Amino acid sequence: MKYLHTMVRVTDLDASLAFYRDALGLELVHRKDYEAGRFTLVYLAAPGDHDAQVELTHNWDPEVYTGGRNFGHIAYAVPDIYAACQRLMDHGVTILRPPRDGRMAFVRSPDQISIELLQDGDALPPAEPWVSMGNTGSW
Repeated sequence: MKYLHTMVRVTDLDASLAFYRDALGLELVHRKDYEAGRFTLVYLAAPGDHDAQVELTHNWDPEVYTGGRNFGHIAYAVPDIYAACQRLMDHGVTILRPPRDGRMAFVRSPDQISIELLQDGDALPPAEPWVSMGNTGSW
């Protein structure tokens, strides 16, 4: 397992970049605008350590974030997403967003922190029981 990033929703991307990049000194690793989804993702990391990143998510349509909604999730790359999800289920964890695509899943910690699991490398071929599982709750 490898730690990837922590996602934080931001309401003012320019002000957030001024803080995280300019004031705090993080380096811009990657930025992508998703016009169809109406959001921008910006990845920042400490100088010389791009392994652990902060993902700033800016939704273009105004939204008021309450109850920790501005904190999105913690993400980990796993060598086998199906095995990771099965292990979690074996420990009584509900898979909120199953890896139907062989690539991504979401669960929550006991404190309701959203955890994203991403298949390391290419997505695995779709497989049961994951393909047939529906989403549960929110993540």
